Amino acid sequence: MADEIEKESNPNLNKPSLLIRLMSKRRTWVFLFVLVYGLLLCSSWNFLQKILVWYNSNTSSAKSTGWPALYASVLLGVVFGVLSMIAALAVAIPAMLVTWITVLVLLTFCGKPRKALVLEGRKITADITGFAIKILLKEGNIVAAVCAVVGYVLLVRTTAENG
Repeated sequence: MADEIEKESNPNLNKPSLLIRLMSKRRTWVFLFVLVYGLLLCSSWNFLQKILVWYNSNTSSAKSTGWPALYASVLLGVVFGVLSMIAALAVAIPAMLVTWITVLVLLTFCGKPRKALVLEGRKITADITGFAIKILLKEGNIVAAVCAVVGYVLLVRTTAENG
């Protein structure tokens, strides 16, 4: 009774806070997602431009033996590999959460006691996280290697055409 009187006298208690209302909207999460990816792409684009400027200054100043192209292509591969891992992580986290929740709900329906469910949940969390990290590293390394090889071929070809 006292709570109802307090809520009626204070209308702010009936309204959820602005932050909670904003964070519950899908468009807020879409905006944050686009903002983070925009910042990542902008910073990686600037980093890539700096790598290419460094490469061009090293190849134009002296007769190069291919080492600047190798260094630049490895750096390009690393940048694209890290970006691909971040993009895959953004997709993998919701999928991991859905998988984790599904397994825990199924275990609950099977009649597991709460203590056993907590222990199983910890094991499942460790398994899912370890599996996801292994996949992310493997795919990021593959993207990095492919980008490094393609970058090396393109940098050597453009140097040969210009030189």
